[in-house]
Amino acid sequence: MNFKLNFKKRIVFAYQRNIISILSCLFIISNVSGQSVFDWNGSYKLSESDFAASRSGTGGDIYTIYAACTINLAFQMSNYEFMFSKNFNSKVTTTFNRNASYIIAPDSIVSKKLLNFAQAEFDLAELFARKFRKSMYENKKAFSDPSFYQKLYDNMQSEYAVKSSELGQSTNMGMAEVRLQEQHVMILSEIDDLRDFCKDCKPKRKKKDI
Repeated sequence: MNFKLNFKKRIVFAYQRNIISILSCLFIISNVSGQSVFDWNGSYKLSESDFAASRSGTGGDIYTIYAACTINLAFQMSNYEFMFSKNFNSKVTTTFNRNASYIIAPDSIVSKKLLNFAQAEFDLAELFARKFRKSMYENKKAFSDPSFYQKLYDNMQSEYAVKSSELGQSTNMGMAEVRLQEQHVMILSEIDDLRDFCKDCKPKRKKKDI
């Protein structure tokens, strides 16, 4: 059994002459060590160098951000292995693609605000990856059909799309710094609450699971 699922949310925001228009922004999943695509890591924070697409830069009167983050589900196992597998944490990955990401801002102040917003969005992607892992863990049964994840994935995708849109609108793409900070703290708190569902974690089994 070879399965791969890739969820991308694309949202780019541009500002010109006091008019804000939602264009699009892409969210993907990855690893952090100098390569183009890296995994989410709680100790690593995005920097301007992570927005390496050729459109990145400052100047003019437009600001735009394109952050390439993704939530991926991929696994390869026999039917027997699948039947007795319950922990799919390692199969769900949150990544960032440097070469597909860019920031365009009129000055370094706006660029920094956009960068902070991108970090919050990347963390939001990890939060929903953890929610998805938790949902899979709680709903996978010994005789579950291999497609058991589909409804869980669809629910996660819908909720994530709403939350991502709300974050962009409520913080004006990071221009409202205080609101962004408040929202980001809440996201990080929820990530910590789901600490058993990091990619490399093994959830604590309840008595009924043993």
